[in-house]
Amino acid sequence: MKPKLIMAAAAVVAPLTFGVAHAAAPTSIQVVEEGEGGSAMSLKLTPATVKAGPVVFEVKNDAVAEEHEMLVVRLTSPQEKMPLVKAGNRLDEKKLESLGEVADLKPGASGELKVNLQPGTYLVFCNIKGHYQAGMASKLSVTK
Repeated sequence: MKPKLIMAAAAVVAPLTFGVAHAAAPTSIQVVEEGEGGSAMSLKLTPATVKAGPVVFEVKNDAVAEEHEMLVVRLTSPQEKMPLVKAGNRLDEKKLESLGEVADLKPGASGELKVNLQPGTYLVFCNIKGHYQAGMASKLSVTK
C-alpha cells in the first residue's frame, strides 16, 4: 500500500475503534451468609443499595456446619408480604418469581449469580427450611 492510502485508512478506522461504547462493568454485591441450625442466622449485603444494571452477587457461606443458599426476587413494594409454606417452614417459591439462585452452598463455599436489575426493591434470602424465618433475608434497593 502507498503511504497516503495507509494514513487515510487509519484516519477512518481510528474513530471507529476509539468511539466504541463499552458496556458498564457489573456492580459487585458481597453476600455473607452466617448461622447454624438452632441459633441466629443472617444474610448481609454489601452494599445494600446499587444502581440499576448488571450486578454480580458474590455469595459466601460463612457457616461452620450449615448448608445455605441464596435467592433473589423482585418485590412489588418494599412492604410486600411474603407467601409462607407453613408445613415446610419456608417461602413458597411457586408464588415468587425468582431471578436466580446460588444453591447448595456447603459450609465455607462460595458462588455467584449474575443478573441485570431494574430500579426497585428486591428480597435476597436463604430458603432452606427455617432459615428465612431465622433471619436469613435482606432487602436490596436498586436506584436509577
